[in-house]
This record gives sequence, structure tokens and C-alpha cells, in this order.
Amino acid sequence: MRNVIGFFTASFMVLALNAAGALATETSGIAAFKIAVVDLQKALQSVDSGKKAKASLEKEFNEKKKQLQAEEDSIKKMTEDFKKQSLALSDEAKSRKQNEIQERLMKYRELFGKSQFDIQSRERELTEPIIQKLKGIVEEIGNAKNYTMILEKNENNILFFASKDDLTEEVIKAFNKKHHG
Repeated sequence: MRNVIGFFTASFMVLALNAAGALATETSGIAAFKIAVVDLQKALQSVDSGKKAKASLEKEFNEKKKQLQAEEDSIKKMTEDFKKQSLALSDEAKSRKQNEIQERLMKYRELFGKSQFDIQSRERELTEPIIQKLKGIVEEIGNAKNYTMILEKNENNILFFASKDDLTEEVIKAFNKKHHG
């Protein structure tokens, strides 16, 4: 589905660029149409603030992973113990133990899902302000260098660009200089 959306987005972009180019040529005779690209994902991971956010996220992720692994190990041990003891247990005791294991598994799955949600929320919380600042830098560079349009470089929309029109490194340097990490 994402590729389909990417295709339609790219197709729309090509139509829009053609229309804008035709309009600019009609109105001024010769169009000064400058387009560049920026890889925001690479910039996010490369700026000092992004590196700090990533390190913080990794630390939080590893702590949650340890908690989940401990619970998973505990459930495995519980299951193994149950298998060893099952012949000696009454049907009622077996049923209780199976219910206990099932309950622990359900709680583990809930904890796992909540942990994933928490990490994703935390990632958005840490990266969204950085992305907004990066977009501000992109806008400043675009205005300063008279670009008509700066597109986000990603594999779904941008099939080709001249490397001279990739402003990613310039954006990273400007961000680090302006925001000092």
C-alpha cells in the first residue's frame, strides 16, 4: 500500500512540477526553477541532538527489553516446571497451573505491546522538535539560495537527483552550528 501511495505522490509531484515549470516559463519567458532534496531521516540521525535522542531511546529500549526478557524467562521456567510436575498433579492443580501460566502470558503480551507503544511515543516526543528545527533550517537555506522547491529525499518519491542538489550535509552543519547539539 505504501508503494502505491508513494507512486501516486510521486506522480502528483511530477505533474505539479511540470505545471509549475510551464507556468513559470509562460509568465517570465525563462524560468529560474531550482529544486533540491534533503534526506531528513539522515539529518535527524546525524545532527548532535538526534544522536543524543537516539542514545537516550536505546538506553530506554534496552531497559524495557531486560524487563521483558526477565518476564519471558520466568514464564518459560514456569512452563518447564509445569511439564515436569504435571504427572504428579491432580487435574484441578493442573488446571490452576495452566490458568496461571496463561494469565502470565496475557500480562506479558500486554506489557510487550505497551512497551512498544511507549518507545514509539517517546521517539516521537524526542524527535519531533528536532525535525521541526531541521525543517526551519531547510526553509532558511531554501530562501537564502532561492530554491523554488526542496523535496524530502526518500526512496519512494525521489528516483533521481543530481548530488549537487542534495542539501542534507549543509542542513546538518547549519543545524549543529545553530543549535549546538
